Amino acid sequence: MNIRSSGVLLHITSLPSRFGIGDLGPAAYDFADFLRSRGQLYWQFLPTTPTTEIMGNSPYASWSAFAGNPLLISPEMMVEDGIITWEEVRDSPQGHDAFVHYGAAGIYKAHLLRIAYARKKKSLSTCPHFSVFKENHREWLRDYARFVTIMDEHPGKIWTEWPDPLKYREQEALLQWDAEHKDAIAYEEYVQYIFFSQWRRLRAYCNKNGLNLIGDLPIYVTHHSADVWTNPHLFKLDDNGTPTHVGGVPPDYFSATGQRWGNPVFNWDAMRHENFEWWVRRLRHNIELMDKIRLDHFRGFAGYWEIPVDEPTAINGKWVDAPGMELFRTFTLRLGMLPIIAEDLGVITADVRELKQQFNLPGMKILQFGFGGDLTRNPDTPFHHEPHCVLYTGTHDNSTVKGWYVTEAGDQGRNNLHEFVGQCTDLDNVHLTFMRLAMQSVANTVIFPVQDILGLDNAGRMNTPSTGNGNWEWRMTKEQQQHPMFNKLSQLTGLFGRWT
Repeated sequence: MNIRSSGVLLHITSLPSRFGIGDLGPAAYDFADFLRSRGQLYWQFLPTTPTTEIMGNSPYASWSAFAGNPLLISPEMMVEDGIITWEEVRDSPQGHDAFVHYGAAGIYKAHLLRIAYARKKKSLSTCPHFSVFKENHREWLRDYARFVTIMDEHPGKIWTEWPDPLKYREQEALLQWDAEHKDAIAYEEYVQYIFFSQWRRLRAYCNKNGLNLIGDLPIYVTHHSADVWTNPHLFKLDDNGTPTHVGGVPPDYFSATGQRWGNPVFNWDAMRHENFEWWVRRLRHNIELMDKIRLDHFRGFAGYWEIPVDEPTAINGKWVDAPGMELFRTFTLRLGMLPIIAEDLGVITADVRELKQQFNLPGMKILQFGFGGDLTRNPDTPFHHEPHCVLYTGTHDNSTVKGWYVTEAGDQGRNNLHEFVGQCTDLDNVHLTFMRLAMQSVANTVIFPVQDILGLDNAGRMNTPSTGNGNWEWRMTKEQQQHPMFNKLSQLTGLFGRWT
């Protein structure tokens, strides 16, 4: 990320499609071509692990840190591969093109995947590609398939409520489960095989055409996940498997009670004893899928906010040191140069800055944060940017630029913006002003959420933290992809020396 470049943030679910949700099919290839034709080097997206309606469809709350989301599998690519027919994909979900329809899409795609599996299952045992896939992913695949099948037979129960032999992973019970549920386990493994086959094909296409993929890796995992069930000793749990402490962030200007995320925190002593093997596997797995990785909540690798599980808010948590230097030294020794973007937002202390600098990792800047308070002291003001960073107009958790201008900037923020650019910016063109400011920045890399390129208000917002409904649903329509602002993006990319 040492050349001047730019890219676009659009989650895969937000792509156009006729199946109720964006996926890894033709629209993804079209979007890759679209970005390259406009000089963009990067396509960034959110985590691609399985999601669930119970957790609000959040890509940051998954029951696996390794598996792929079946909702992202493309029916059209399945037809191309000859495992289903065009006739079978005809009755696709109906609904508004501008929103994801998780429930309908999930039912529809599960139906198609069942058809494909029924057609292929007799030949899977002799399929060399499937055998190689299972061997390459043996460290997580079988336990993930077990977890999903056990979960299916115990609806509404988390793994700590399963029968003790399964809950505690007694070897005899697992082998018996495998024998009695051979078909269901094979189905889950086959679904993952299809996902990763489609994923690797799309990435190869993007890379061949000069487009790099930026993924997103959450620091924590969900308690009700195959990861915690399989490795309970690596998390702070009691003898029943229940978390004793959970993660979050302390009270601050934005929240008087902080944020209590509820994810179990790591048992770093146990991880150190195993030479951080689980984390090495996790990072290697993601490096094999993506060109760059945005590492979420980077500051948690230097020190994290630990909250006793019986506390209803984050107020009574405490800071606990984390072995970031040891962990990242192990990463470097085992994996080489780290293709990581450090999500270093919020209040960042000296130890976090030292960790980032020690391993030469670019941090993040958010342009929306650049016009509050005294601009001479605000680290996000454009004249305080540094080349070795990734600049965003906003992220999936922020308002759109137009939304910020109306609901968050306030008189001071708007006045500071107007003074900074030397003219009065109005609501109609504030997104263009932000695009120009970002492109002008010394930051080597600039990323624009598609919603900011289109100039959408908060109706296009992807996520509002601490709210349970209406998130992760926005989609770009085919008509929006032809918006004139994408031509403006292309023009600004060339004007400010970012065309690659």
